[in-house]
Amino acid sequence: MRATGDRNILDEFAETFCTIVQKRCDYIIVSGFVAISSGRSRATEDIDMIIPKLSIESFTKLHDDLDSEGFVCMQSDDPAEVHSYLTDNLSVRYTWRDKPLPEMEIKFAKDKLDEYQLKTRLKLPLTGLDIWFSSIDMNVAFKEEYLKSDKDLKDAEHLRKVYPEMIDEKEIDKIKQMIRVLRLS
Repeated sequence: MRATGDRNILDEFAETFCTIVQKRCDYIIVSGFVAISSGRSRATEDIDMIIPKLSIESFTKLHDDLDSEGFVCMQSDDPAEVHSYLTDNLSVRYTWRDKPLPEMEIKFAKDKLDEYQLKTRLKLPLTGLDIWFSSIDMNVAFKEEYLKSDKDLKDAEHLRKVYPEMIDEKEIDKIKQMIRVLRLS
């Protein structure tokens, strides 16, 4: 288990990036980084973020803020083009301007499930990070019902062990049903 004082490049990258994004919109960090920042030992080079759908004007301000703080979008320097990727339900990746890794993969919320994730976001003191994460129940449900890779199932198992007091099986079942309706049908 990592101590809250243990910092690495992913932590610093995530916290810096999230601080900039928070000035313009809500966000959540989802998937593997939730488990990794909660003590699971496994490698990753990217962090997954969901933000609400933003107008071109609002997104341009966010993009310009990120650019002025040393981040670059790998797909394009043009905020209108980046926005068009996001509105087409594609993801975009930002890195430090002078370093190709790590990456922040950003997606717009695409359905009621993503909107629900944003509404139920939380901070996880165990991580030692001042970052908004999707709920533990949401991460477990996605990993067990939707993603299902060996790595994801081990992430879900880890989250269940580390956060037993935060696990609500009824909520996980509700989210899994939402996944089946909104993502798997």
